Amino acid sequence: MSTNWLQQNFFFSLGCLLALATTACSQVKSTSPTPIAANLSSSQIALLNTTQLHVAKSKGGWDLNLKLAKLDNFPYQTQFTEFTGGNLMVQSINAGAIDLGSASEIPPIFAIESKASVKIIATLKGPTIGQVVLIPKDSTAKTIADLKGKNVGYVKATTAHYFLIKMLEKVGLTMKDINAIPLSIPDGLAAFRKGQLDAWATYGYSIPQAKKEGARVLESAKDILSGNFVIIASPNAIADPQKKIAIADFLCRLQKSQTWRESHLKKWSKNYAKTIDVDEGIVYQDAQQGLQQRRQELLPVSDEAIASQQKVADTFFQTGVIHTKVDVKQLWDSSFNEDIAKCQ
Repeated sequence: MSTNWLQQNFFFSLGCLLALATTACSQVKSTSPTPIAANLSSSQIALLNTTQLHVAKSKGGWDLNLKLAKLDNFPYQTQFTEFTGGNLMVQSINAGAIDLGSASEIPPIFAIESKASVKIIATLKGPTIGQVVLIPKDSTAKTIADLKGKNVGYVKATTAHYFLIKMLEKVGLTMKDINAIPLSIPDGLAAFRKGQLDAWATYGYSIPQAKKEGARVLESAKDILSGNFVIIASPNAIADPQKKIAIADFLCRLQKSQTWRESHLKKWSKNYAKTIDVDEGIVYQDAQQGLQQRRQELLPVSDEAIASQQKVADTFFQTGVIHTKVDVKQLWDSSFNEDIAKCQ
């Protein structure tokens, strides 16, 4: 299996025509004279007016949360571009088209081998219930062991890749014992609907979509994954004084918007469900279950978070997914720790 996926040729522009994005792109202009982050001088605030932050987001993600929480009054220009996975966000940051994004612990691991230019600046700790292996409604499979020799779709270089390996490991199997088919979420959903997959390791809004059509959960990754999702940034953006201030402000807004979401779960669910075209009841139920498991929290860079990612990297090395043992510590940048601590 090739791990040089970050080194493919992609064509990017700094506008909405990002080849790896889903084409959704929005520009949010400044309407507030004062940022939320740490105290700034009037000259710093003035400089932010000409600063543009390019942010990667998922469908119904950061931009929706910030808008609903009325925290989208940025003192800088903010452009959101939609992606279907953290691996694509890493690729875009490496290509210089995006300043800030998010991913699971996993995509940045592959970035090390490919010498991609990306840094982890914070952790978003959250629930892990939305990560499962799905089977068709008429499947006879009872356990992961029943997938031996079967067509199993998964999202390469993501949590789905990792938890599928761990699930197979528990029953004495490896990825070589199944016909593992790497697919993007849209392609995976299409293949699953057409009956081309015996099982599908996936995450996010694809699960309620498939379940609505009769799919069943074979096994959940709830107890396999750490729940650590990382905030990733371009080293060039971090090095830019104005963009660094903007990123610190944006991180604080994310934290505040998450607090708002948990206090207005019904309203959020209604808007999110409409955005992703999924039944509101399903979204609300999943959100409640996630909140019962664990609150989402923005955390600074820590030894615990680094150790968690290292465990994942070691698993990929031991199973031959990556060919070099890597030290993930080189990915992490703690320069925003103080800003995160100051955000109340």
